Amino acid sequence: MNNVRVIYVYITVFGARGCVMCGTAMGELKHLVIVKFKEGAVVEDLIKGMEKLVTEIDLVKSFEWGQDIEGPEMLTQGFSHAFSMTFDKKEDFVAFQSHPNHVEYSATFSAAIEKIVVLCYPSVLIKPQA
Repeated sequence: MNNVRVIYVYITVFGARGCVMCGTAMGELKHLVIVKFKEGAVVEDLIKGMEKLVTEIDLVKSFEWGQDIEGPEMLTQGFSHAFSMTFDKKEDFVAFQSHPNHVEYSATFSAAIEKIVVLCYPSVLIKPQA
């Protein structure tokens, strides 16, 4: 994983009951991965692999991904894809990380990454979907 910078940010300010300062309840745990793939990576195959992975592991409540719509390079810094998973609780995320299917797929996915940013955070719902 040469030249891959991994940043894990676990926001612990919110604690188990939510944000004390803003009075809101904590929701699910979000796992956000933003990547810049190496030149020549077959992104479509990597996305199919990710889709297969999340359907095999029931701990993942939801999964979304998207590709940048060609924002200015100075803003995107070459990052092109975002992947977001939702878990009911932190324990589900921890179990997901050590799941054999995740461990195996991570090696494949990591080999295709030039740069990565990973954020894990408890969501604070402000406006629910209509």
